[in-house]
Amino acid sequence: MSIGRPTAALPQLTPDENRRYGRHLVLPEVGLEGQRRLKDARVLLVGAGGLGSPVALYLAAAGIGRIGIVDFDVVDETNLQRQVLHTTASVGRPKVESARERLLGLNPHIEVTTYRTRLDASNALELVRAHDVVVDGTDSFAARYLVNDACILAGRPSVHGAIHRFEGQASVFCMPGGPCYRCLHPEPPPAGSVPSCAEAGVLGVLPGLVGTIEAAEVVKLVCGIGEPLVGRLLLVDALTMSFQTVRFGRDPRCPACGTRTITALTEAAESCAAPAPVVELSPAELAARRARDAGLQLLDVREAHEWDIGHIEGARHAPLGQLLDRLAGLALDPDRDLVVYCHHGGRSAAAARQLAGAGYARVWNLAGGIDRWSVEVDPDVPRY
Repeated sequence: MSIGRPTAALPQLTPDENRRYGRHLVLPEVGLEGQRRLKDARVLLVGAGGLGSPVALYLAAAGIGRIGIVDFDVVDETNLQRQVLHTTASVGRPKVESARERLLGLNPHIEVTTYRTRLDASNALELVRAHDVVVDGTDSFAARYLVNDACILAGRPSVHGAIHRFEGQASVFCMPGGPCYRCLHPEPPPAGSVPSCAEAGVLGVLPGLVGTIEAAEVVKLVCGIGEPLVGRLLLVDALTMSFQTVRFGRDPRCPACGTRTITALTEAAESCAAPAPVVELSPAELAARRARDAGLQLLDVREAHEWDIGHIEGARHAPLGQLLDRLAGLALDPDRDLVVYCHHGGRSAAAARQLAGAGYARVWNLAGGIDRWSVEVDPDVPRY
Protein backbone atom coordinates (compact mmCIF):
# COMPACT_ATOMS: atom_id res chain seq x y z
CA MET A 1 0.00 0.00 0.00
CA SER A 2 1.48 3.33 -1.07
CA ILE A 3 1.32 6.62 0.80
CA GLY A 4 -0.29 9.71 -0.70
CA ARG A 5 -2.99 10.67 -3.14
CA PRO A 6 -4.85 8.54 -5.71
CA THR A 7 -3.02 7.89 -8.97
CA ALA A 8 -5.17 10.30 -10.96
CA ALA A 9 -4.16 13.18 -8.68
CA LEU A 10 -0.41 12.60 -8.97
CA PRO A 11 1.72 15.17 -10.84
CA GLN A 12 3.10 14.33 -14.25
CA LEU A 13 6.82 14.08 -14.95
CA THR A 14 8.50 16.57 -17.24
CA PRO A 15 10.75 15.36 -20.11
CA ASP A 16 13.78 16.35 -18.04
CA GLU A 17 12.50 14.30 -15.10
CA ASN A 18 11.85 11.32 -17.36
CA ARG A 19 15.51 11.35 -18.36
CA ARG A 20 16.80 11.97 -14.84
CA TYR A 21 14.80 9.15 -13.26
CA GLY A 22 15.15 6.70 -16.15
CA ARG A 23 16.76 4.00 -13.99
CA HIS A 24 13.70 4.12 -11.73
CA LEU A 25 11.22 4.08 -14.59
CA VAL A 26 12.57 0.81 -15.95
CA LEU A 27 12.07 -0.90 -12.58
CA PRO A 28 8.63 -2.54 -12.75
CA GLU A 29 8.23 -2.12 -8.98
CA VAL A 30 8.68 1.66 -9.28
CA GLY A 31 7.82 2.60 -12.85
CA LEU A 32 6.07 5.77 -13.91
CA GLU A 33 3.44 5.69 -11.17
CA GLY A 34 6.03 5.14 -8.45
CA GLN A 35 8.13 8.05 -9.69
CA ARG A 36 5.06 10.27 -9.79
CA ARG A 37 4.38 9.25 -6.19
CA LEU A 38 7.92 10.20 -5.24
CA LYS A 39 7.42 13.58 -6.90
CA ASP A 40 4.17 14.10 -5.00
CA ALA A 41 5.58 13.05 -1.62
CA ARG A 42 6.23 15.37 1.31
CA VAL A 43 8.97 14.10 3.62
CA LEU A 44 10.04 15.76 6.86
CA LEU A 45 13.65 15.19 7.87
CA VAL A 46 14.32 15.87 11.54
CA GLY A 47 18.03 16.59 11.74
CA ALA A 48 20.57 17.47 9.05
CA GLY A 49 23.56 15.79 10.66
CA GLY A 50 25.14 12.37 10.38
CA LEU A 51 21.99 10.40 9.60
CA GLY A 52 20.21 13.28 7.91
CA SER A 53 23.03 13.76 5.39
CA PRO A 54 22.71 10.50 3.42
CA VAL A 55 18.93 10.48 3.85
CA ALA A 56 18.60 13.96 2.39
CA LEU A 57 20.99 13.33 -0.48
CA TYR A 58 19.38 10.07 -1.59
CA LEU A 59 15.81 11.33 -1.19
CA ALA A 60 16.65 14.41 -3.25
CA ALA A 61 18.32 12.24 -5.89
CA ALA A 62 15.34 9.89 -5.92
CA GLY A 63 13.00 12.76 -6.72
CA ILE A 64 11.07 13.28 -3.49
CA GLY A 65 9.13 16.37 -4.50
CA ARG A 66 9.07 18.28 -1.24
CA ILE A 67 11.63 17.84 1.52
CA GLY A 68 11.29 19.67 4.83
CA ILE A 69 14.37 19.91 7.06
CA VAL A 70 14.27 20.77 10.77
CA ASP A 71 17.58 21.64 12.45
CA PHE A 72 18.68 24.49 14.71
CA ASP A 73 22.46 23.86 14.64
CA VAL A 74 25.32 25.32 12.60
CA VAL A 75 28.00 23.34 10.76
CA ASP A 76 31.10 22.66 12.84
CA GLU A 77 34.42 21.39 11.57
CA THR A 78 34.04 18.24 13.67
CA ASN A 79 30.82 17.41 11.76
CA LEU A 80 32.61 16.94 8.45
CA GLN A 81 34.01 13.51 9.33
CA ARG A 82 30.53 12.03 8.83
CA GLN A 83 28.02 14.73 7.82
CA VAL A 84 28.62 14.55 4.08
CA LEU A 85 25.76 16.91 3.27
CA HIS A 86 28.03 19.80 4.26
CA THR A 87 31.44 21.02 3.05
CA THR A 88 34.36 22.88 4.58
CA ALA A 89 32.95 26.08 3.11
CA SER A 90 29.76 25.47 5.13
CA VAL A 91 31.48 25.70 8.53
CA GLY A 92 29.69 28.31 10.63
CA ARG A 93 26.57 28.34 8.45
CA PRO A 94 23.18 27.03 9.63
CA LYS A 95 22.88 23.39 8.66
CA VAL A 96 19.49 23.92 7.05
CA GLU A 97 20.94 26.57 4.72
CA SER A 98 23.90 24.40 3.77
CA ALA A 99 21.58 21.44 3.24
CA ARG A 100 19.13 23.32 1.05
CA GLU A 101 21.88 24.66 -1.19
CA ARG A 102 23.44 21.22 -1.61
CA LEU A 103 20.14 19.43 -2.31
CA LEU A 104 18.95 21.94 -4.90
CA GLY A 105 22.35 21.73 -6.53
CA LEU A 106 21.86 17.97 -6.74
CA ASN A 107 18.28 18.13 -8.01
CA PRO A 108 16.69 21.42 -9.08
CA HIS A 109 13.36 19.68 -9.72
CA ILE A 110 12.52 19.39 -6.00
CA GLU A 111 11.40 21.82 -3.30
CA VAL A 112 13.31 22.15 -0.03
CA THR A 113 11.70 23.92 2.92
CA THR A 114 13.86 24.67 5.94
CA TYR A 115 12.93 25.17 9.56
CA ARG A 116 15.81 26.55 11.57
CA THR A 117 14.40 25.66 14.95
CA ARG A 118 14.54 22.97 17.57
CA LEU A 119 11.72 20.45 17.27
CA ASP A 120 9.73 20.77 20.47
CA ALA A 121 6.27 20.20 21.89
CA SER A 122 5.00 23.51 20.51
CA ASN A 123 5.80 22.84 16.83
CA ALA A 124 6.26 19.09 16.33
CA LEU A 125 2.64 18.17 15.64
CA GLU A 126 2.10 20.96 13.10
CA LEU A 127 5.30 20.08 11.24
CA VAL A 128 4.56 16.37 11.18
CA ARG A 129 0.99 16.86 9.96
CA ALA A 130 2.25 18.90 7.00
CA HIS A 131 4.19 15.90 5.65
CA ASP A 132 3.49 12.33 4.55
CA VAL A 133 6.51 10.59 6.10
CA VAL A 134 8.85 11.62 8.90
CA VAL A 135 12.51 10.58 9.04
CA ASP A 136 14.08 10.55 12.49
CA GLY A 137 17.68 11.69 12.17
CA THR A 138 17.94 12.96 15.73
CA ASP A 139 20.67 12.15 18.23
CA SER A 140 18.84 12.29 21.56
CA PHE A 141 16.30 10.08 23.29
CA ALA A 142 14.09 13.04 24.17
CA ALA A 143 13.79 13.99 20.49
CA ARG A 144 13.04 10.40 19.45
CA TYR A 145 10.13 10.12 21.88
CA LEU A 146 8.81 13.48 20.70
CA VAL A 147 8.99 12.44 17.02
CA ASN A 148 7.28 9.16 17.85
CA ASP A 149 4.42 10.71 19.80
CA ALA A 150 3.83 13.38 17.16
CA CYS A 151 3.69 10.73 14.44
CA ILE A 152 1.18 8.64 16.39
CA LEU A 153 -1.06 11.66 17.00
CA ALA A 154 -0.80 12.82 13.38
CA GLY A 155 -1.12 9.36 11.84
CA ARG A 156 2.20 9.55 10.00
CA PRO A 157 4.85 6.81 9.66
CA SER A 158 8.25 7.41 11.23
CA VAL A 159 11.42 6.01 9.69
CA HIS A 160 13.89 5.56 12.53
CA GLY A 161 17.67 5.36 12.64
CA ALA A 162 20.23 5.56 15.43
CA ILE A 163 24.01 5.18 15.64
CA HIS A 164 26.60 4.71 18.38
CA ARG A 165 30.33 4.11 17.90
CA PHE A 166 30.38 1.20 15.38
CA GLU A 167 26.74 0.08 15.71
CA GLY A 168 23.49 1.30 14.25
CA GLN A 169 19.83 0.40 13.97
CA ALA A 170 16.86 1.16 11.76
CA SER A 171 13.14 0.48 11.82
CA VAL A 172 9.77 1.86 10.69
CA PHE A 173 7.37 2.95 13.41
CA CYS A 174 3.81 4.28 13.64
CA MET A 175 2.36 2.40 10.67
CA PRO A 176 -1.29 1.28 10.92
CA GLY A 177 -1.37 -1.82 13.14
CA GLY A 178 2.40 -1.71 13.69
CA PRO A 179 4.44 -0.89 16.80
CA CYS A 180 5.94 2.46 17.68
CA TYR A 181 9.20 3.53 19.29
CA ARG A 182 7.66 3.33 22.78
CA CYS A 183 6.74 -0.32 22.16
CA LEU A 184 10.43 -1.05 21.71
CA HIS A 185 11.73 1.37 24.37
CA PRO A 186 8.97 2.08 26.92
CA GLU A 187 11.17 4.41 28.98
CA PRO A 188 14.24 6.50 28.13
CA PRO A 189 17.50 5.56 29.83
CA PRO A 190 18.61 7.69 32.79
CA ALA A 191 19.93 11.06 31.66
CA GLY A 192 23.68 10.94 31.15
CA SER A 193 23.87 7.13 31.11
CA VAL A 194 24.43 6.95 27.34
CA PRO A 195 27.29 9.11 26.01
CA SER A 196 26.73 11.27 22.98
CA CYS A 197 28.62 10.80 19.71
CA ALA A 198 30.94 13.61 20.79
CA GLU A 199 31.81 11.68 23.94
CA ALA A 200 31.78 8.09 22.65
CA GLY A 201 32.80 8.70 19.04
CA VAL A 202 31.26 7.30 15.88
CA LEU A 203 32.77 5.65 12.81
CA GLY A 204 32.37 8.21 10.02
CA VAL A 205 30.86 5.80 7.48
CA LEU A 206 28.31 4.33 9.91
CA PRO A 207 25.65 7.05 9.49
CA GLY A 208 26.05 6.52 5.75
CA LEU A 209 25.10 2.86 6.15
CA VAL A 210 22.14 3.49 8.44
CA GLY A 211 20.97 6.68 6.71
CA THR A 212 20.91 4.97 3.33
CA ILE A 213 18.74 2.25 4.85
CA GLU A 214 16.38 4.93 6.15
CA ALA A 215 16.21 6.52 2.70
CA ALA A 216 15.39 3.14 1.14
CA GLU A 217 12.54 2.65 3.62
CA VAL A 218 11.09 6.06 2.71
CA VAL A 219 11.14 5.22 -1.01
CA LYS A 220 9.47 1.87 -0.33
CA LEU A 221 6.75 3.46 1.79
CA VAL A 222 5.99 6.17 -0.75
CA CYS A 223 5.90 3.75 -3.70
CA GLY A 224 4.15 0.98 -1.77
CA ILE A 225 6.73 -1.65 -2.67
CA GLY A 226 8.67 -4.34 -0.83
CA GLU A 227 8.41 -5.13 2.87
CA PRO A 228 9.11 -2.17 5.15
CA LEU A 229 10.87 -2.59 8.49
CA VAL A 230 7.60 -2.59 10.44
CA GLY A 231 7.90 -4.70 13.58
CA ARG A 232 11.54 -5.38 12.75
CA LEU A 233 14.65 -3.74 14.14
CA LEU A 234 17.64 -3.99 11.80
CA LEU A 235 20.92 -4.01 13.71
CA VAL A 236 24.17 -3.07 11.96
CA ASP A 237 27.67 -3.80 13.28
CA ALA A 238 30.24 -2.06 11.10
CA LEU A 239 33.22 -3.73 12.81
CA THR A 240 32.12 -7.22 11.84
CA MET A 241 29.98 -5.97 8.93
CA SER A 242 27.09 -8.06 10.17
CA PHE A 243 23.36 -7.39 9.98
CA GLN A 244 20.73 -8.90 12.28
CA THR A 245 16.98 -8.47 12.41
CA VAL A 246 15.05 -8.57 15.68
CA ARG A 247 11.28 -8.88 15.49
CA PHE A 248 9.05 -7.13 18.01
CA GLY A 249 5.33 -6.51 18.27
CA ARG A 250 2.96 -3.78 19.22
CA ASP A 251 2.54 -3.38 22.98
CA PRO A 252 -1.16 -3.05 23.91
CA ARG A 253 -0.07 -1.23 27.06
CA CYS A 254 1.90 1.38 25.10
CA PRO A 255 0.61 4.83 26.10
CA ALA A 256 1.17 6.15 22.56
CA CYS A 257 -0.19 3.53 20.15
CA GLY A 258 -1.81 1.07 22.60
CA THR A 259 -3.94 2.65 25.32
CA ARG A 260 -3.68 6.05 23.57
CA THR A 261 -3.31 7.81 26.90
CA ILE A 262 -0.88 10.25 25.29
CA THR A 263 -3.30 12.68 23.66
CA ALA A 264 -1.12 15.77 23.34
CA LEU A 265 2.53 16.72 23.22
CA THR A 266 3.89 18.34 26.36
CA GLU A 267 7.28 19.50 27.50
CA ALA A 268 7.41 16.46 29.78
CA ALA A 269 7.02 14.18 26.75
CA GLU A 270 10.25 15.43 25.27
CA SER A 271 12.43 15.54 28.35
CA CYS A 272 14.15 12.95 30.45
CA ALA A 273 14.54 13.14 34.19
CA ALA A 274 17.47 15.41 34.92
CA PRO A 275 20.39 14.03 36.92
CA ALA A 276 21.63 15.73 40.04
CA PRO A 277 23.32 19.05 39.23
CA VAL A 278 27.11 19.29 39.17
CA VAL A 279 29.08 22.40 40.04
CA GLU A 280 31.10 23.52 37.01
CA LEU A 281 34.32 25.44 36.61
CA SER A 282 35.23 27.24 33.39
CA PRO A 283 38.68 26.69 31.83
CA ALA A 284 39.69 30.25 32.74
CA GLU A 285 38.62 29.69 36.34
CA LEU A 286 40.54 26.42 36.48
CA ALA A 287 43.69 28.09 35.12
CA ALA A 288 43.42 30.83 37.73
CA ARG A 289 42.92 28.36 40.56
CA ARG A 290 45.84 26.22 39.42
CA ALA A 291 48.03 29.32 39.43
CA ARG A 292 47.31 30.04 43.07
CA ASP A 293 46.80 26.50 44.42
CA ALA A 294 49.56 24.05 43.55
CA GLY A 295 47.72 21.32 45.46
CA LEU A 296 44.57 21.42 43.34
CA GLN A 297 43.70 17.86 42.24
CA LEU A 298 42.86 17.17 38.60
CA LEU A 299 41.34 13.94 37.29
CA ASP A 300 40.96 12.88 33.63
CA VAL A 301 38.17 10.30 33.11
CA ARG A 302 38.57 9.76 29.36
CA GLU A 303 39.66 6.50 27.77
CA ALA A 304 43.36 5.60 27.53
CA HIS A 305 43.60 6.34 23.80
CA GLU A 306 42.17 9.82 24.41
CA TRP A 307 44.68 10.42 27.21
CA ASP A 308 47.44 9.52 24.75
CA ILE A 309 46.24 12.18 22.30
CA GLY A 310 46.82 14.85 24.94
CA HIS A 311 46.00 15.76 28.53
CA ILE A 312 46.31 18.56 31.05
CA GLU A 313 49.66 18.50 32.80
CA GLY A 314 49.52 17.19 36.35
CA ALA A 315 46.23 15.31 35.93
CA ARG A 316 45.67 11.77 37.16
CA HIS A 317 43.87 9.32 34.92
CA ALA A 318 41.10 6.75 35.37
CA PRO A 319 38.48 6.00 32.66
CA LEU A 320 34.94 6.62 33.83
CA GLY A 321 33.99 2.94 33.57
CA GLN A 322 36.85 1.98 35.92
CA LEU A 323 36.71 4.99 38.23
CA LEU A 324 35.26 3.43 41.37
CA ASP A 325 37.39 0.29 41.03
CA ARG A 326 40.57 2.35 40.70
CA LEU A 327 39.65 5.06 43.18
CA ALA A 328 41.84 3.78 46.00
CA GLY A 329 44.93 3.63 43.78
CA LEU A 330 44.51 7.24 42.66
CA ALA A 331 45.36 8.48 46.15
CA LEU A 332 42.97 11.42 45.92
CA ASP A 333 42.32 13.45 49.07
CA PRO A 334 38.54 13.72 49.66
CA ASP A 335 39.09 16.84 51.76
CA ARG A 336 40.83 18.82 49.01
CA ASP A 337 39.45 20.45 45.89
CA LEU A 338 39.14 18.10 42.89
CA VAL A 339 38.37 19.07 39.29
CA VAL A 340 37.25 16.33 36.88
CA TYR A 341 37.38 16.60 33.10
CA CYS A 342 36.71 14.57 29.94
CA HIS A 343 36.38 15.51 26.25
CA HIS A 344 33.35 17.81 26.41
CA GLY A 345 32.07 17.55 29.98
CA GLY A 346 29.47 14.76 29.87
CA ARG A 347 31.45 11.86 31.28
CA SER A 348 33.17 14.06 33.84
CA ALA A 349 29.78 15.23 35.12
CA ALA A 350 28.83 11.58 35.69
CA ALA A 351 32.21 11.01 37.37
CA ALA A 352 31.65 14.01 39.65
CA ARG A 353 28.36 12.48 40.80
CA GLN A 354 30.06 9.15 41.47
CA LEU A 355 32.79 10.87 43.46
CA ALA A 356 30.26 12.88 45.45
CA GLY A 357 28.50 9.63 46.30
CA ALA A 358 31.84 8.17 47.42
CA GLY A 359 32.41 10.97 49.90
CA TYR A 360 34.26 13.59 47.85
CA ALA A 361 32.48 16.79 48.83
CA ARG A 362 34.66 19.32 46.98
CA VAL A 363 34.32 18.22 43.34
CA TRP A 364 34.01 20.43 40.26
CA ASN A 365 33.39 19.54 36.62
CA LEU A 366 35.44 21.30 33.92
CA ALA A 367 32.84 22.95 31.69
CA GLY A 368 33.37 22.04 28.04
CA GLY A 369 36.08 19.54 28.94
CA ILE A 370 39.59 19.42 27.55
CA ASP A 371 38.30 20.60 24.17
CA ARG A 372 37.28 23.97 25.61
CA TRP A 373 40.51 24.04 27.65
CA SER A 374 42.48 23.73 24.39
CA VAL A 375 40.54 26.60 22.81
CA GLU A 376 40.53 29.01 25.73
CA VAL A 377 43.65 28.24 27.77
CA ASP A 378 46.26 25.94 26.23
CA PRO A 379 46.26 25.52 22.43
CA ASP A 380 49.23 23.14 22.72
CA VAL A 381 46.83 20.47 23.97
CA PRO A 382 45.64 18.76 20.74
CA ARG A 383 41.95 18.89 19.82
CA TYR A 384 40.15 15.89 18.31
